This record gives sequence, C-alpha cells and structure tokens, in this order.
Amino acid sequence: MAKEPQTPLDEELTREEQEQEAETPEQKAQERLEEGELEGLIEDEGDTVATSSDNPEAEVLAAQVEELKQSLSEAKDQSLREAAEAQNVRRRAEQEAEKARKFALEKFVKELLPVVDSLEKALESMEEEASEAHREGVSMTLKMQLDVLNKFGVESIEPHGEPFDPQVHEAITMVPNPDVEPNTVMEVMQKGYLLNGRLVRPAMVVVSQKAGG
Repeated sequence: MAKEPQTPLDEELTREEQEQEAETPEQKAQERLEEGELEGLIEDEGDTVATSSDNPEAEVLAAQVEELKQSLSEAKDQSLREAAEAQNVRRRAEQEAEKARKFALEKFVKELLPVVDSLEKALESMEEEASEAHREGVSMTLKMQLDVLNKFGVESIEPHGEPFDPQVHEAITMVPNPDVEPNTVMEVMQKGYLLNGRLVRPAMVVVSQKAGG
C-alpha cells in the first residue's frame, strides 16, 4: 500500500515533535520555569534564605534585650542609692535643725546666768533687817528668771554630797575629810547648768580627799 503524501499541516506537526525531542534538559527546564513549574522550588529557596538571615537578627535582638535588662537593673540600683542618700541628707538636715533649735539660746543663757547668780547671792546675803517686801521682791524676780530658763530646757546642777563628776563638775580645791568618801562634793561654790542636756557651765565645787595618816 503506497504511503499517502503528507499535507503541509502534517509536516508542521512532525517538525515540532522532532524539535521537542531534540531539546536539551536546560531548554526543558527553561520552559518549565516559564510555565510556572519551578515556582515551588523558588519559594523553598526563598524560605531557606529567609531562615538563614533571621538567626543573626534574633541573636542581635536577644543581645539588645539583655543589654536593656542590665541597664534597667543598674538604673534601679542607682535610683535606690540616690533615694537612700536623699533620705540620709534629709535626716541629717532635720537633726541639724533640731540641734540648732535646741542650742540657739546657749549664748543668751550664758549671759543670763550671772544675773541669776547675783539674785541668789543677794537673797542669801540679805540681813534680817531687810524688809519682807524687799526679800519677797528679790525672791519673785529670781523665781521668774528660773522659770523662764526651765521653760527653754535649762536645768541647774547642784551636786552637794554627790560623787565628783569631771564631766559636769569643776573642782576649785580638794580638802582632806575623814568623815566623807574621797572625791565627794563637799560644797557647791557656784551652780552649774545644762541646756537640753548639754553642759553650759560646770558646777564649781570643793571636793574631799582622803585624810593623811
């Protein structure tokens, strides 16, 4: 049976089939790429690149977070130290203010004490011929002075018969006396005074000492 002659259409189809068979793998891959068959491969490669690039960023972020935590801890410690220092400064200021308030009158009290001494001596030395009114007037004046001093925290020191205390007493002389214990205040020549517990003037005293053989 004789082969039928090919039509132009048959010749075109045959040529395309031959060309497809002759294509190289590279050409076939290019065609698949154009047709979208390699889209999944591209996406996989993109994920791999993204993953490899995310790790350094995560490490950097973790380091930054740790640095911020450290800075926050240091700032908190600094804040606590500053608060404690401020509290100490405030406490010292309050103590200084209280101290200044308590002892602001010290100079005035020292100036006033000789007046009190004079009134006491005047009252002691008054003769019996002095009028009752005169005596009462001096006594009232002295009492008013002492009341004012007491109001502002002034206390007198009258250590007669007490052991000698060098912190608040000043010995004028020492006298042998077998009737009392050594270092006993035998006589108060001048009273001492405290201002809010602090010595303003020591008491001037005569102190006993052990009698010789």
